[in-house]
This record gives sequence, C-alpha cells and structure tokens, in this order.
Amino acid sequence: MPSRKFADGEVVMGRWPGSVLYYEVQVASYDDVAHLYTVKYKDGTELALKESDIRTLSSFKHRKSQSSSSSPSRRSSSRSRSRSRSPGRPAKGRRRSSSQSREHKEDKKKTVQETNLVPLKPSENNTRSYNGEPESTERNDTSFIALEQQKFKPDLDIERVLEHYSLRPRKEEKKREEIYSEKKIFETMKTEKAPPKTKELEFGGRIGTFMLIFFLPATVFYLLLMCKQDDPSIMNFPPPLPALESLWETRVFGVFLLWFALQALFYLLPIGKVVEGLPLSSGKKLHYRINGFYAFILTAAAIGALLYFQFELHYLYDHFMQFAVSAAAFSMGLSIFLYIRSLKAPEEELAPSGNSGYLVYDFFIGHELNPRIGSFDLKYFCELRPGLIGWVVINLAMLLAEMKIHNLSMPSLSMILVNSFQLLYVVDALWNEEAVLTTMDITHDGFGFMLAFGDLVWVPFVYSLQAFYLVGHPTTISWPVAAAITILNCIGYYIFRSANSQKNNFRRNPADPKLAYLKFIPTATGKGLLVTGWWGFVRHPNYLGDIIMALAWSLPCGFNHILPYFYVIYFICLLVHREARDEHHCKQKYGLAWEKYCQRVPYRIFPYIY
Repeated sequence: MPSRKFADGEVVMGRWPGSVLYYEVQVASYDDVAHLYTVKYKDGTELALKESDIRTLSSFKHRKSQSSSSSPSRRSSSRSRSRSRSPGRPAKGRRRSSSQSREHKEDKKKTVQETNLVPLKPSENNTRSYNGEPESTERNDTSFIALEQQKFKPDLDIERVLEHYSLRPRKEEKKREEIYSEKKIFETMKTEKAPPKTKELEFGGRIGTFMLIFFLPATVFYLLLMCKQDDPSIMNFPPPLPALESLWETRVFGVFLLWFALQALFYLLPIGKVVEGLPLSSGKKLHYRINGFYAFILTAAAIGALLYFQFELHYLYDHFMQFAVSAAAFSMGLSIFLYIRSLKAPEEELAPSGNSGYLVYDFFIGHELNPRIGSFDLKYFCELRPGLIGWVVINLAMLLAEMKIHNLSMPSLSMILVNSFQLLYVVDALWNEEAVLTTMDITHDGFGFMLAFGDLVWVPFVYSLQAFYLVGHPTTISWPVAAAITILNCIGYYIFRSANSQKNNFRRNPADPKLAYLKFIPTATGKGLLVTGWWGFVRHPNYLGDIIMALAWSLPCGFNHILPYFYVIYFICLLVHREARDEHHCKQKYGLAWEKYCQRVPYRIFPYIY
C-alpha cells in the first residue's frame, strides 16, 4: 500500500476541482482505501482531492519564482521570433538550416514550459476571494452564475497562443477539453469522494436507535387504542390491551400485500416523464419515473369501482388495528431484507448517514442509499405511494364509517374539513413529485427501518388520527368556525407551496428573468442562498407552512381532548429536529457563506420566536 505524502494538519496548495487554480488548504484526513485527501479551505468548505492535485507550499513558491524570473526574456524572445516569421511575411525560397530548426523547436518547448510555470493562483487585485466566493454578501443578478463557470475555464489568451502555434499535443488537448466541460466540472465538484464512515451518530446513537425500533410501533398502537376508548384522556393510561390473537388476521395481511402490489404495478407503468436525480458519489445519476399523480388517479378509479360494486370500505375502520399490525410486520421484514442486501452493496452506494459500522444504528438509519431491484427504486416508491395514497383511502373509509355508525345522510362538517385539507396536501405532494428528489430523505438518508416504518406505518396510521378520532368522538362546529379554520389552512398552504416553488424554480433556472427580484448569497459550490422572498423571512418557510396546516387539521376535532393534537405537537418536534440536521449539513457544505446567511436570516422557523 503506498504511503501518504501529506500529514494531517499540514498546510498545502490544493487544486480546485475542475480548474487550474490552486488555493491554500489544510489537510484534514486521508482515506487509505480511496487514496484521497480531505482538505479544508479557509471558509470551512471541505473537498476530497487526489495526491496529484496537491502541492507543497515550498515547491509551489519555487515554481512561481522560477516562472517570474524567466518569463520576461522568453516573452520578448518569442515575440521577436514571431514577428520575423509572421505568417503574413513568409521567406520564400529560403530553407531553414538545421540549427534554426532546432532553435525553433526549443522556442516552442520553452513556450510550453512557460505556460506550465505560470502561477496557478489568483492575483491580489482579484475581487474574488481564495475559494471563489465574492466579497459581496448579496447579489440579485445572474452574473454570478456566469462568473462561477468562467472561474473554471483556462486563460483565453493562453488558449489562443497554444492553438495558434499548435504547442499542445492532441492527447493533452482532448484531455483538457474533457476537464473543462461544464458537466465534468459539476460531477467533479459533487462526486469526488465515496461516502466515508459515519462518525456523528444521530437519534441518540446505538442506544437511542435501538429504543426507537420498539418505541415507534408502541406509540402507534397506543394512539389507536386510545382513539377507540369512550374517554380518550391521557390520564387513562394504559388503555385496555386487546388479546394478542385479535391483533393478527391473515386476510388483513393479504389485503395489505395486495395494496402494496397494486401501487407497485402503477409505479412500473410506462407513463409520466423520466427525470435524473442528483449525482451520486460515483458520479452516476439515477433515473426516476414521475407518475405518482397518475397512480393516484388510477387508485381513485379502482376505489370508485369497489364502491360501485357495493364493497364495504369501512372494513378498514373495523380492522384498523390489524391493518396497522400488518403494516408494521411488513415494514420490519422489509427493513431486514434491506440491511442484508446492503452488506453486498458497493461502498459508493452506501448512505453517508448510515455507514457507521454498527448493526443496529445502520439498520435503523438505512445502510444503502438507493436500494433498487432492477429499475424499481424501493425507497423512492415507498416515499410517496403506498403510505401517502393509503392515507387518503383511510380518511375516506373513516368518513363512510362515521356516516354508517351515526346514521348520517352526509358526513359531519368536521370530517369534511379534515378530509379536504389532507386530500389537498397529498394531491399537492404527488403533483410536485419531482421536488422530493432533492429532499434529505432521498439525497442523504439510507433506506432502513426509519423510513420504511415511517412511510408504511407512521404516515397512513398516525396522520389519519383526526379522521379516526372523529368516528368515535363526533364534534360539531359552526360555519363561521369552519370558515376561520379553512382560512388558516389556506394561509399555511400558500406559505408552504409558494416557498417550495420559489426554491425549486431558483434551483432549476437561477437566470430566469421572473426571479430577477431575488437576492442571494453566492457560495463556493456555485449555488446561491436566497435572502429575499420567503427564504429571507425565515430559513425554513416551508416548515412554517407545514406546521400551520397541521394545526388547521386538528382544530376541527375541538378541544375536549389533546389526543387529536398529537400530530401537530409531533410535527413541530419533527421539523425542529430536521431543521437542526439540515443546519449541520449546510454549515459543512457552504462554510462561511452559510454563516453569512444565518446573520442575514436569523430566525429558523418561527419569526421572532425561533
């Protein structure tokens, strides 16, 4: 195994990926497997570089001084010879002597050497700092994007000289073209290093994740049992536990498997567009078929057909606990399968957050980032399909159960509001399905018990808690109250959707004239951090809108019990924790630019509060 050349903590000159510029960096660590150095720039940005892209300070300064001392005479010599042999004044009838020919070759060689010896370092008068980050903290024009692209291109004067005199070999020319193609630059910056071992453990580490594996199912069952009680007060703890044999029914498990298979079939249909995800550590981009909304329409047609043929959909209500147990058992089996298959996955396909080497922790977080069976992406499929669409079907079943149990000709106003608000949320998520490809669940977290249980159990059976509660505890609200709750939900939805749309449109096309009013802080990665619009109001305006909507979903249940408000309380805790995780990742990714952004936008979720 080759020995490392640079020690940890050593200050060296590192080449910025995709460019010819060298900057002063500090060696942070060395990967013995990938043979890559992790270096840290002065603004906190960390990148992985090959040994060939790193130079010692002494050798770099030596080359600079050598170039400075020799280049003036070489330039004058080259210019005089160029004028004497100008293409516009050829020496007809004259043959070069062998000495002249050798001298001309030496001149060419010197010119190439001179080009190679030019200090690859920004000048002191340059307005951009060592890491490519402008000195100004805010911009509202798109010239930054062009500057970022120009930063990685070679000096145009040198290029014209080399092309005019044919001083560059063809192999080198071809290699240089590949290096400076925009696609290569982007992939080099984003995918230089395979996922390292996870050092910072979340959720309480090994002990915390082990407890969560049991605590999360117990919480779901507790909430469902409490909703079935005549008095669902938190003081009545624990609720009467049912017999174990009553929690399992093979027929119910079969219906759940049929539902999962039906959604998988809709996912595989060749309808909808195919888009690329973000680049992986290997440089590969996975393809995703965006057809979630079509799957929802097909599901609605299938449910309509069942109702037409007199299928009793409130069967879901009668066996709700058994369906929850079936989903929990399936998610546990799926999680075990995912972890076993991840043991054979290549290193670059492992999740950056679930590669700790601890079995329980990696099992919970997810060891493999994007497990696939052929083209079937298991994580992406479960993220929006079985659980999210199942949530709407469960709400509908609760509505029909309320009408049947209480002999109503139409649903209660409270049930209509809950169903309408949550239907809007699900349809919006499926309509904007492509946006999920940039979320932390897809780009950072592996697919393990946390997401499998969350997608298949927590979402459909906890998010439908308000509708389940209203079946056994009907609540009457007046039309003015219903109107006020509706306005509150619309405000939350407007903040949530407009903030996400603003962010997604800026990511897709920051040069869009419609977004010219937006100001942003440029970063060393080439991206901008918005400081106007919703993202200049708080750092996570979409979370703020989410919480307002969650409150609107709970208000139709009245104030007799706190149980229907479990969702909004849990959601606040979830988003505050997720915001803290996102804050940590952004600080590592954007460095000094993120600190400037935090100074510009001090509030995280709640303005003037948090």
